[in-house]
Amino acid sequence: MSTTAPERPGTRGRAVVRLGPASGRLRWRQVLVPATVAVAVVLLGAVGLGRGDFPIGVGDVLRTLVGLGEDRQRFIVLELRAPRIVVGALVGLALGLAGALFQTFARNPLASPDVLGITQGASVGAVAAIVLGGTSGVGGLLGGLGVPLAALAGALATGLLLFVLAWRAGIDGYRLVLVGIALWAVASALTDWLLTRAEVFDATAAYVWITGSLNARTWDQAVPLAASLAVLVPAALATSRSLGVLQFGDDTARGLGVRLVRAQTGVVLIAVGLTAAAVAAAGPIAFVALIVPQIAVRLTGGSRPPLLTSGLLGAALVIGADLLTRTVLPTALPVGILTAAVGAPYLLWLLVRGRRSTS
Repeated sequence: MSTTAPERPGTRGRAVVRLGPASGRLRWRQVLVPATVAVAVVLLGAVGLGRGDFPIGVGDVLRTLVGLGEDRQRFIVLELRAPRIVVGALVGLALGLAGALFQTFARNPLASPDVLGITQGASVGAVAAIVLGGTSGVGGLLGGLGVPLAALAGALATGLLLFVLAWRAGIDGYRLVLVGIALWAVASALTDWLLTRAEVFDATAAYVWITGSLNARTWDQAVPLAASLAVLVPAALATSRSLGVLQFGDDTARGLGVRLVRAQTGVVLIAVGLTAAAVAAAGPIAFVALIVPQIAVRLTGGSRPPLLTSGLLGAALVIGADLLTRTVLPTALPVGILTAAVGAPYLLWLLVRGRRSTS
């Protein structure tokens, strides 16, 4: 039986929830914010499904989704437009969760797959599959799985190197970021080298992929991504308790009984897997994992980026940016360009703020 105790002085905005012998404090903002963002994701998705050469109203889109629309509208919404929105939402969810995991684990707001080189490592694998495999090599033999598998391998290899090089009887947040920046530079150089060796057609395909785009997404990308997140998202949410202890430092975590190496390895592997799945489906959509965890922590008022809210905000950001590029801008741009335009100034602001706080 669940009960909510009345607020006591000094606990405004919180409530004590009891479920049998268990109890805990609940901040209302931690419930209202993700619920509001989830509604925004649904509305943005409905608006996105209605935009195109054949406009469809939001009401008709919602009726189509519940099986009451016309046959023509059902085909347009479910077969032509829904995969793009689904991939965008899932990619944003994965990147938001990965960013929250890395930033809490490293206790550093700069720790994200973009800055740590994980995204670029996945890019190396994918570009290698496109450029070296081509249509008759590895890419042709594996069909649609060639690029996703190569991106997964590249992300895992980069994540392993990051963990090994940053480990010194534990993980220091600033050391992790510095090692990640070095890995990003190396991976970026490898990507450029691969592109210089590519045929024109393969290089063009690789450049389109590198920008991070939801164009021409189909259920072939949406279904494997959904299957991967069905495993990774619950695993990420299950690390919440360990992350709550890890944010107080390695010594405190050991003192509270946390198996440090096991917990840190699990968090890194899950975050790398989320990043690899997202990059494989839509390319490296930049800075989503960097900015949404910090927005989430400010909206909810907690001490660390909330996982669920970060994931939902990531989904809203990617869907919203894609909708903006298709409806407001004079030329439809890949969604990765718009998120980079928003995220790069935010990264500079974080660096300036960090410099001022240490001076």
